[in-house]
Amino acid sequence: MVTRKNRRTANGSGSIVKRSKMVKGKVYEWWEGRYCVGTNNGTGKIRRPTITGKTQEEVAEKLRAVTAAIDAGTYTEPSKMPLKKWADIWLEDYTSDLKYLTKKTYKSQIENHIKPGMGAVKLGELTKHLVQSFINDLTRKKDLAPKTVKNIHGVLSAVLDTAVELDYIRVNPCAGAKLPRAPKTEVKPLTDEQINDLMKLIDADEYCGPMLKLILFTGLRVSEAIGLTWNCINYKTGTIRIEKQLQERPKKDGGYIFDTTKSDKPRMLTPAPAVMELLKQQGIKQLEAKNKALDQWQGWKDEKERKTSLVFTNEYGQHLRPNIAWRHLKKLAAQVGAPEACVHDLRHTYAVLSLQNGDDVKTLQENLGHATAAFTLDRYGHVSEKMKEDSAARMQKYIEQIKKAE
Repeated sequence: MVTRKNRRTANGSGSIVKRSKMVKGKVYEWWEGRYCVGTNNGTGKIRRPTITGKTQEEVAEKLRAVTAAIDAGTYTEPSKMPLKKWADIWLEDYTSDLKYLTKKTYKSQIENHIKPGMGAVKLGELTKHLVQSFINDLTRKKDLAPKTVKNIHGVLSAVLDTAVELDYIRVNPCAGAKLPRAPKTEVKPLTDEQINDLMKLIDADEYCGPMLKLILFTGLRVSEAIGLTWNCINYKTGTIRIEKQLQERPKKDGGYIFDTTKSDKPRMLTPAPAVMELLKQQGIKQLEAKNKALDQWQGWKDEKERKTSLVFTNEYGQHLRPNIAWRHLKKLAAQVGAPEACVHDLRHTYAVLSLQNGDDVKTLQENLGHATAAFTLDRYGHVSEKMKEDSAARMQKYIEQIKKAE
């Protein structure tokens, strides 16, 4: 819910208001200013478009620029703004609450699809038919996958939702668009035989083996495993706190940095004792690597620094790279008859194993860090062949009990 604070006027530039809203427990704040520009032909009411910014001074400057443009006769009404221009403004000013990779994906979809397809169309001239034609072209002419088309439509809809909120357009023309039906991809976990064979190979992989085993038996995302630090492990309580992930970004955007989890919420895992023992052994191996590397060691320097250092590192104390983990798993999986498997399939395998062993969906949701149990149920609600066989065996046992009672 959006709230309003500290109503002020800056240097006579108009009414400027501080706004805030809470998203997933985090408060986001910005400044908003409105200006008058004629009346609505239909209602006769004064039209007051909105300008936003990160600071009061930024909004005041924008308001002065708009006022000057109106006085000079060079002002362009928001409804006459090309979609490509508004999309750039939206990316800059209205995506601060999005994670880096999400924003990067949105920008890619805008630059590669939305701008080329509809960028020249003015906001006020967008119609449901134009949007539907755009969707159809993505499907038929560009032959994009249904899921990709759905994602592009979602970004366009978000861009135009904000335009509606700011009174730039009356309705969102994306509403009601007919999207291609995307076939549901089936999760393919590793079989028990493949897991047994994989464990033998993983044990011989000193570089990525321990981390891959942790992912398989806890369901961590690879970015969460790579970003796990020693202070998140409590051997006394047998728990692991998952509160961050290590993300790869271009050097210009900071390179590798810590970020919050995908759901923005930390979670506490209580893994099997064997997992805690695995982590203890990893600590011993890391200390041995440090002693062997000597001056080449680039990781933690002392025990105090170690507490906040990474659990999984290479022989020089540097963080592991996601692509290296994927490459190692691919090579190992091919040897056990699962050449298409990737690191994320270890997470899927953990989820199915948990359900097979009696975990309820709510527990699995919390362990995986999903936003809702509904998502977990939709993703893993199908039953494996083993679960079908177990169900049949239970029914057979029940039938036999009935026969004995007759």
